[in-house]
Amino acid sequence: MIQLKSERELESMRVAGRHVGDILVWLREKVEPGMTTGEIDRAALRQIEERKLGSSFLGYGPRGAPPYPAVICTSVNEEIVHGIPGPRELKEGDVLKLDFGVIFEGFHGDSAVSIPVGAIDEEAQALMDATRRALYAGIEQMREGSRLGDVSNAIQGVAESEGYSVVRDFVGHGIGRSLHEPPQVPNFGPSGRGPRLRTGMVLALEPMVNLGGPAAQVLEDGWTATTADGKLSAHFEHTVAITANGPEVLTQVPGSH
Repeated sequence: MIQLKSERELESMRVAGRHVGDILVWLREKVEPGMTTGEIDRAALRQIEERKLGSSFLGYGPRGAPPYPAVICTSVNEEIVHGIPGPRELKEGDVLKLDFGVIFEGFHGDSAVSIPVGAIDEEAQALMDATRRALYAGIEQMREGSRLGDVSNAIQGVAESEGYSVVRDFVGHGIGRSLHEPPQVPNFGPSGRGPRLRTGMVLALEPMVNLGGPAAQVLEDGWTATTADGKLSAHFEHTVAITANGPEVLTQVPGSH
């Protein structure tokens, strides 16, 4: 896990985060029924190129996974995370999860949003709202001297208190000069455990919350993870730095999640 040593390093991560947030807001406004997930990926790539950034995702292949073939993950409905963009057309009532990262001056920013495609039903909206609340409950625990388990437990508490389940196969992570750095940040577990959080640490918190059970499965493409029971999933993520004044959400911009 990176521990920023200078204000310049923090500012580089702020810039990376602002770009991620800006692009996700821009994409969210363009999402509509009939659009394909491949069109979303091409739009995101144009933004990366115009801003002279690097992609955190394109070609990424940890632990023997095939290199990821796009700059953004587009996961629809029962797809939890890592959905590969392609010819799939979005339909009215879908829930689209966009997970996106860029590189600026060697530092990564990473964020995810769940987006309604047209009008969605109350059940889907409630799941999205609870997942967003779980994220911010975790962020609130990111303070000097807290334990990593305090973050995990806060996320789990919000999600499960509202009757949902937390995905356990995929977790948040440290972030900095690499997209994924230690430590892993589970979205579940007891408070009061794990390493102490210190000023200068940067974590990507990303609760993935399911309408049904927590079990997940990965499809034959080696990337796309879906709920095992086929029920809806939601996902929100922010890159967050611990500062002397508390948590600073680096990927938060006006109008963002």
